[in-house]
Amino acid sequence: MATARPARAGFLAQLNGRHHRSALNIYLLIVIAHWAEHLVQAYQIWVLGMPRPQSRGVLGHYFPWLVTEEWLHYAYAIIMLIGLFLLRPGFVGRAKTWWTIALVIQFWHHIEHLLLLIQVQVGANLFGAAVPTSIVQLVIARVELHLFYNSVVFLPMLVAMYLHLRPNQAELDASSCSCVHKPARNLPTSSPSATATA
Repeated sequence: MATARPARAGFLAQLNGRHHRSALNIYLLIVIAHWAEHLVQAYQIWVLGMPRPQSRGVLGHYFPWLVTEEWLHYAYAIIMLIGLFLLRPGFVGRAKTWWTIALVIQFWHHIEHLLLLIQVQVGANLFGAAVPTSIVQLVIARVELHLFYNSVVFLPMLVAMYLHLRPNQAELDASSCSCVHKPARNLPTSSPSATATA
């Protein structure tokens, strides 16, 4: 009598198993929407020639307070970090390496936003700056810096997802998520002569 394999249980197992593809799609939609806001803001500054305080992206145009509330920027940075962390176990091989690169970069991006948030909360700016300032912001302006951060997190994510959907055989065998359908293994079939009755 054959016994069934035990079902994988738990939130992380389900998220990185049968729900991995859906979770990645939702996560990617959030990431692209945020990245698009940064691209629109850059377009407003460099192409339309709008002053930086008035170049707020799409949502910031209708809700200006979104751009000025540091806790919202930090909330997005932490959501990004949590998503990269939670979805990582569903990746294997080369894709996992690229996803991990995105995770490490986002961890630093999150630290930069945390520094900005702390400065706003305590009412004192680092480095004697007139406004809350992150470490790398000392050499790169804030708009360009966060466009850069979002780009260098997004690009390895794209590479990871591309490789994840096109695994080599070893990666396919090691994968347990729903993103790529594994071909059914050929089962031995009986030859017609063996099943023929005499």
